Amino acid sequence: MSSAAEAASTRPRGRFRNTLRLRISAAMVAMAIVTALVSGLLVREVSQNQRIDRGRDIALARLETALGEYGATGDVASTGAALDSTALPAALTPLVDRGRKATVLVGSGPRETIWAATRVGDHVVSVASPYDIQQNADTDLDRIILFSGVIGVALAGLMGVFVAGGISRRMGHVQRATRRIADGDPQGRVGPVRGRDEVAELADSVDRMAGELRGRLRQEQRFTADVAHELRTPLTGLVTAAELLPPSRPTELVQDRVRALNTLVEDLLEVSRLDADAERADLVECDLSAAVRRAAAHAEAAGTPAVTVELRAAARVRTDPRRLERILTNLIVNAHRHGAPPVVVVVDGSTVSVRDHGPGYPAELLESGPQRFRTGRPERGSGTGLGLTIATGQSRVIGAELTFARAPGGGAEARLRLPAAPNESDAPSGQGSCPGSRAFPMDSGDADRFAD
Repeated sequence: MSSAAEAASTRPRGRFRNTLRLRISAAMVAMAIVTALVSGLLVREVSQNQRIDRGRDIALARLETALGEYGATGDVASTGAALDSTALPAALTPLVDRGRKATVLVGSGPRETIWAATRVGDHVVSVASPYDIQQNADTDLDRIILFSGVIGVALAGLMGVFVAGGISRRMGHVQRATRRIADGDPQGRVGPVRGRDEVAELADSVDRMAGELRGRLRQEQRFTADVAHELRTPLTGLVTAAELLPPSRPTELVQDRVRALNTLVEDLLEVSRLDADAERADLVECDLSAAVRRAAAHAEAAGTPAVTVELRAAARVRTDPRRLERILTNLIVNAHRHGAPPVVVVVDGSTVSVRDHGPGYPAELLESGPQRFRTGRPERGSGTGLGLTIATGQSRVIGAELTFARAPGGGAEARLRLPAAPNESDAPSGQGSCPGSRAFPMDSGDADRFAD
């Protein structure tokens, strides 16, 4: 598994959906609060103006009654009005002096009063109507506005959760599908999504993108396989011809390069099979420490210096010995070629780690995983750049997890976690070991890790 896939798998899966749901719900609640405040203020203002208008109408009606009484009897005492009242508000004086019937609201709180007055001859007839009878209405209205606002905000919040939940579930479906595609699932796709909105368009775009990627990947796989197969036949003849050359230094150089080319073609064929998921593991139970020692011996036979094997805890695993040896040999060769001694292989239960003491893996490899045909700077060594790519592919075939990291204190560390055998026991190392296996063709130049 590449480090990018590992990062994707450890990413919190609910964060996006929860954030989307929270944001939509919060937006709808905020809209409901603003709407309730604005509506409440407008309703209160309109209601208060209407009550004032009704109070003015009552005051004017009482003034008309007083004027009729004044015209009939010359007095207004029986109507509760007053002639030339000294308490007449100053705001009414200029209006009354122009011969108009005018009203004004004065005072505050329970002492609010609506005055109505007009001039009749040399006298001013005025009526004072208390406005405090309307105060209870304001309190009741405020209570109603507050209650309805709370209900509206609660309903908006619930509707926001419902609406956002539907969108979130659909986006979550798209997100899970894109994660499967990013993790390398060849059949990963979003599929049909309910609705005809932006989410459905996004799902359709993701499926189209995944289809294009799958098509290009298949073309690349076919090209790699075709090139390897086309090279294999003439290369077989070239190997045979090189073996017939007379012994000499040029002959040795030709034979060495022919062997390297033959290894490259075999690796390309192996990569093409791994890309096409055509490899199937032959799983058996075996002692892991014995398999590690065989891989170390095979790497040493390929020309690499000896490695240190440390056994911390013995374990039996269920794996394909041939593929396991291929993985470990590639990791050991890679550590020698691009790292620095000592190279230490540690067996800890069902986990094997290969560590060197060089500059460590580069950030690009840790982020994106091994990439074929990348070997780093020339001064760090040569190779075909397929070693870690093959190791990663073979680890998937046997159901193991291969990760790359920078070791504490410096150096690079590749960690292979194998599935333990169902009947794993604390058997001593070397007992019940894997059956003998013939390793894949491998050359010391096929490692692909490079230092930064």
